[in-house]
Amino acid sequence: MATHQHQHSAAHAHAHPAPDPSLSPAEHWEKRYGGQERVWSGRVNATLAEVVGGFEPGTSIDLGCGEGGDVLWLAEQGWQARGLDISETAVGRARAEADARGVDRATFTATDLDAWQPEPDTVDLVTASFFQSEVALERIEILRRAATALRPGGHLVTISHAAPPSWSDHLAPNMIDVHAEAEQLAQPVEDWAVEIAEERRRPATGPDGAHGEHVDAVLVLRRR
Repeated sequence: MATHQHQHSAAHAHAHPAPDPSLSPAEHWEKRYGGQERVWSGRVNATLAEVVGGFEPGTSIDLGCGEGGDVLWLAEQGWQARGLDISETAVGRARAEADARGVDRATFTATDLDAWQPEPDTVDLVTASFFQSEVALERIEILRRAATALRPGGHLVTISHAAPPSWSDHLAPNMIDVHAEAEQLAQPVEDWAVEIAEERRRPATGPDGAHGEHVDAVLVLRRR
């Protein structure tokens, strides 16, 4: 599901217009990606690279992959990496970028994750970077289903907005409490080890060029 994803462009620093309630989630994200310009930078999320960089490459699924920056990076590190997103336009851009970069370990599928059913015990890593939405998104249910795809020893990694940017006074209802999310997802507790559940601050530049920061919720669970 194309979400508040991670490879931020300069334009992304500005507030998004309120979502149109007459649009379905798929229509909302097609509209968001429907312009001529790429929405994201194409670079991997730095926190994801830091967390996953120590894992042995295997097979991976990225939820809400957008234009594919994380998936392409994973593939370039040796992962057999799959990206899923509700937006056909975003997936088309991801495929084009994979072709342009000669990355053959990356595949992309346009998928409504609310209806998606993964195959159990088939992957080593599930990632979701800024898998948040101002339109309908069954986030926890999707993450729980996605976690069933993990083999024993596999990891679920989520990186989320824990607070609005420091320059914003906008009340954002879809921010993530990482400790509450760890409790929701690490169930049953005998099946999951919580390796990381913390907030991390990173510098950012506001729309007026002033320095500020983002607060990210970083969660890493390992299936025992």
